[in-house]
Amino acid sequence: MAEDWQQGGFGLYIHWPYCEAKCPYCDFNSHVTRRIDQKAWCRAYLTELRRIASETSGRVLRSVFFGGGTPSLMDPDVVADVIAEIRTLWPVANDLEITLEANPGSVEAGRFSAYRDGGVNRISMGVQALNDPDLKRLGRIHSTAEAMAAFDIARSTFDRVSFDLIYARQGQSLKDWEAELQVALDMAVDHLSLYQLTIEQGTAFGDRYNAGKLRDLPDEDLGADLYALTQDVCGAAGMPAYEVSNHARDGAQSRHNLIYWRYGDYAGIGPGAHGRLTIRGTKWATEAFSNPDRWLGAVGSLTSEKPRTALTTDDQAHEFLLMGLRLKEGISLSRYAALSGKELAPAKISSLIELGMVKQHQDRLIVSNQGFMVLNAVISHLLDA
Repeated sequence: MAEDWQQGGFGLYIHWPYCEAKCPYCDFNSHVTRRIDQKAWCRAYLTELRRIASETSGRVLRSVFFGGGTPSLMDPDVVADVIAEIRTLWPVANDLEITLEANPGSVEAGRFSAYRDGGVNRISMGVQALNDPDLKRLGRIHSTAEAMAAFDIARSTFDRVSFDLIYARQGQSLKDWEAELQVALDMAVDHLSLYQLTIEQGTAFGDRYNAGKLRDLPDEDLGADLYALTQDVCGAAGMPAYEVSNHARDGAQSRHNLIYWRYGDYAGIGPGAHGRLTIRGTKWATEAFSNPDRWLGAVGSLTSEKPRTALTTDDQAHEFLLMGLRLKEGISLSRYAALSGKELAPAKISSLIELGMVKQHQDRLIVSNQGFMVLNAVISHLLDA
């Protein structure tokens, strides 16, 4: 019998922990340093790839994602060596997707060509805003002009290009966001990740917010209106949402992220990287130590990873629900029941259908546009015993 993870596929995430500057809203595992031993990092990645491959031998690899941090600070030779090693360790899908995240400030034509020649076939750019005052507020070190130039380089080098924008920013009106979104759509991008600004504790923005110094953030009503406007504008432009925060033209969806949302298996390599791996019938949650120096020093002794956690059937069913309901395609109710050992309560589903929050088409449970605005509440209702 096929294992459950095969319904989502198998992918590989590689974390590069360094940035040129730390953005005030960012709670990712990213660090700023003057000196990086690129060869040492390459050796460490290769060592970890071989370790993970010994546990997942024979699986068809469907995607590789270089995330961070700012992976476009990696030497192209390092990226090429990592990709070459990956191809020796696993059989790969004919349409293997290899994505590298890039910041506009670290983009140049020669560097992008070298990434392409090394095997990267998709770029995800962290643009975040398309006007200079907001870029400055967000702590970004590039200008709008640099972002546009970087996008042009990416588009001329790669067939598939995505970029991120943050909305619900300080002082942002519906009119402002609609105009900015239209500029993004006019740039012939095929994938957009559009995130509402979230204030995370432990970040510079979190500290400012706690001190009452982060003003003019939109209230809940304006946030909902901004989300609804995003759906309308992107849908009309032929880039509908396929997930809560992600929009794509037909065929341009992020295959890597679909592995997460469809609850496949993925290996996480690099400081702080998380993974989900099914080994001999048990699904494990994995997490690498987050400090880059500790991780780098531990790789040779195979102690770069924290003790793994075996996920119970309830854990897996909950995670499947949390991830899968983010997708416009929804989830398979029979797959949930197979993971959980019990069905989702029909009465709970019926009550959400009556409220217009979800729809059911045969075996699939799908969150409605209205339900997406309160997705956490929908999921809580379904999981509430």
